[in-house]
Amino acid sequence: MRKLYITLAAILFCSVVSAQFAGIQRGQKPEPLPEGFKPSSTNTFLSRYPAVNAETREAIFKVVAPTAQKVQVDLAGKKYDMTKDTSGVWTCKSDPQVVGFHYYAILLDGVAVMDRNSEAFFGSNWESSGIEIPEGPEGDYYRFNRNIPHGQVRSIHYWSDIYGLERHINVYVPAEYEANPNKKYPVLYLVHGWGEDENGWSVQGRMANIMDGLIAAGKAEPMIVVMPSGDIKTNSDVREASGNVTEIFAKDLVPYIDKTFRTKTDRENRAMAGLSRGGFQTTMTVFANMDMFAWMGTFSGFFVRGDAVDAFNGVFKDADAFNSKINLLFISTGTEERNPKDQVLELKEHGIDNIVFHESQGTAHEWLTWRRALNEFAPLLFK
Repeated sequence: MRKLYITLAAILFCSVVSAQFAGIQRGQKPEPLPEGFKPSSTNTFLSRYPAVNAETREAIFKVVAPTAQKVQVDLAGKKYDMTKDTSGVWTCKSDPQVVGFHYYAILLDGVAVMDRNSEAFFGSNWESSGIEIPEGPEGDYYRFNRNIPHGQVRSIHYWSDIYGLERHINVYVPAEYEANPNKKYPVLYLVHGWGEDENGWSVQGRMANIMDGLIAAGKAEPMIVVMPSGDIKTNSDVREASGNVTEIFAKDLVPYIDKTFRTKTDRENRAMAGLSRGGFQTTMTVFANMDMFAWMGTFSGFFVRGDAVDAFNGVFKDADAFNSKINLLFISTGTEERNPKDQVLELKEHGIDNIVFHESQGTAHEWLTWRRALNEFAPLLFK
């Protein structure tokens, strides 16, 4: 009897698979997308939704949830109610969105879940859905360019003696790295923000495409870019956003990189930058180790309360001393988020003359702001 059940199950499975292949062979085509809409570049393979209209910057979402009572899309701070058809498919269209990358979630009866049609992006401390609202040609700087040489992003694990644990980093080496075995390179340490991880700059940030383009155009010096985690994962249950990570950066990570890669090891050839919380971690690391770093940048991450001159334990009070040690303090922000322009002006009036202030027009606390910041920051380094 058991063999009979197995045989019947096998026949049923083969029948289903055959029917599916027969449908493909007969040329069955899915329902066409609405005019002007194309699948988002962040969709999983063959997923047609979310679909994006590049002209109107609207997005259409579809979710199959026959038994759900209420389904919403949570996108860019707004919840969109979806409508259900007779087959259990829920649909909605968003308002026009700001161009660039956005996290989103599906709310099934109030429970936030990933959209199975989206690739996974680690943000807000969980694997989130993501959608890219395309820019025009102005966004080509972060797109893959087949006509230029491309570097490599290497996934590496190393050992931290400070905490006695394994840590993961991504390391970008420029396209020319392997072809120049005797050449040494400056290093940029580039940190993600809160709720994201060391993959953020490579994936959401399109860091390699940006650096490849700048280097190929002669706008930026060929450099190594190290992308570490800004958190301390002490065990499987603890993900600690500790200030002590700055000690790991200075005492564990930098020596490891200098031992493993062909680097220029003097402070004039070492930079650090970070977005949001990573910008704060950059200030904590650099200001405590000004014998190690001469270049620094904060992208939406220059957090100062009160008098800017007194901030960070008074590192700015002696303007001449600061100017002699730090070649560049790059401060960037989106025009639609908290803006440190007043603090920058205060520091300049105090005599800090190596500040470059950059604003991303029309963007807030989001990846397009930080892509633009890196594109402006990297050409200024190691000159």
